[in-house]
Amino acid sequence: MNFSALAAALLAAAVALGAFGAHGLKSRFDAYAMGIWEKAVFYHFIHALGLLVVALLARSGALPSTAASGVCWLLAAGILLFSGSLYVLALTGVTALGAVTPIGGASFIAAWALLAVRLLK
Repeated sequence: MNFSALAAALLAAAVALGAFGAHGLKSRFDAYAMGIWEKAVFYHFIHALGLLVVALLARSGALPSTAASGVCWLLAAGILLFSGSLYVLALTGVTALGAVTPIGGASFIAAWALLAVRLLK
């Protein structure tokens, strides 16, 4: 998997979703929904940037590609589950998605913990 390309695509999507929220949804969202949308974009962007860094660490040889792959998959899953569930929650108001969001957060935590462990080796 080309995680650098995936990271670039996810970063582009984060910027587009941020702009869409700021310009296309601001008049339709109340403050609560806008806060959820902004939180989703923030975590999406930060973790997509992290995905790019991890992919570049693997390309530079500072991190074995197998270790980087595990971290990158966890980051991608976290973006999908955490930010994705928040995007849908903001758009629909379906609060049942709140059960998915912590799984995405756990994916983020696991990714960073795995990266720390692998970089210590």
